[in-house]
Amino acid sequence: MSGLPAYELILWLIFSLFAIVTLVQLLYYWLIFSRLAFFNKQDKIYNKQPVSVVICARNDYSNLRRNLPMILEQDYPEFEVVVVNDGSDDETSFLLKGFAETYPRLSIVTISENLNFFSGKKFPLSIGIKSAKYDVLLLTDADCRPASPLWITLMQSNFVDKKEIVLGYGGYETRPGILNKLIRFDTLFVAMQYLSYALAGVPYMGVGRNLSYRKSLFYKTKGFISHYRIRSGDDDLFVNGVARRLNTRIEISHESHTISEPKTNFNEWVRQKQRHFSTGKLYKPKHKMLLSGFIVTQFMFYLLFIMLLPSLYNIYYVMALFGLRMFSALFIHKKCMAKLAEKNLLLYLPLFELFFILFNPILSLTASISKQHKWK
Repeated sequence: MSGLPAYELILWLIFSLFAIVTLVQLLYYWLIFSRLAFFNKQDKIYNKQPVSVVICARNDYSNLRRNLPMILEQDYPEFEVVVVNDGSDDETSFLLKGFAETYPRLSIVTISENLNFFSGKKFPLSIGIKSAKYDVLLLTDADCRPASPLWITLMQSNFVDKKEIVLGYGGYETRPGILNKLIRFDTLFVAMQYLSYALAGVPYMGVGRNLSYRKSLFYKTKGFISHYRIRSGDDDLFVNGVARRLNTRIEISHESHTISEPKTNFNEWVRQKQRHFSTGKLYKPKHKMLLSGFIVTQFMFYLLFIMLLPSLYNIYYVMALFGLRMFSALFIHKKCMAKLAEKNLLLYLPLFELFFILFNPILSLTASISKQHKWK
């Protein structure tokens, strides 16, 4: 190589690095994300244990009026729904009292505005968990609705052997517009990661829109104490700290999903994502290494491809590597979309990948310097 002109040597080095990062990307897709793409149903238990559904609400009158009946009317023999009304100043309390007269399964816990000493919803959620009667907890948000009357049945059915955590999928409604597609693509890819890693024996997060774990595990691990000062993290940081290969399962059948209303304003969505980004720095080092490894090589894949293209250096090999990686990404994404009941996102893959490559680092930086204290 020492005999090559400097220009060709640089091109050779760029091409070699491009080949390496392409290989790493292929390993991520075929060794990690393919686990969700080709996931088959697991053995389940159907001697139905009693379940406590826990929901925190703050000024969620409209959401509760629309979604709570679908939770209270689940097809399940023994369950309760604990709604923690965290200092709402709208008509939430009157709505809940009205529901309680119709649905005896509903249990209402009210927290005064001045009692939530911690930022975020960790304090009200802890109160809700403490108030729950049953060991199996199923968590969701006030703006979520179950995709079917079998939501509780399917999530609960995974508590076999020594399982203590079940990771579910929380999707968003399909609506017109590019923002909706961005939100659903981002949600899909986040799910591809945390569900695939869980199947690989490396669970690292879950989403509070659809998450189940045992109350005994919450108390055994001291709940949110290790990160109570962080506004977010009642879902992902808790799972990151307590999930293990042998105690975690996933549930992805379409009937087990929850569905939320997506943000319709770009700035509101950005603020929502900033809250989520604020927790990533507290993940375990091995999780941060695995997640950042994909992001860095994804960025380098596109950058090096753009650098090589004008030179036409080894153009057939460059295009073959590019095509192989893009085919793998499209194929795995398509399979995962089918598993998670997501549609009409596949053709946006290259565009959205490039968008998030540029957008996420900026968002991560702004999240690290912004200060937020209230969870709503």
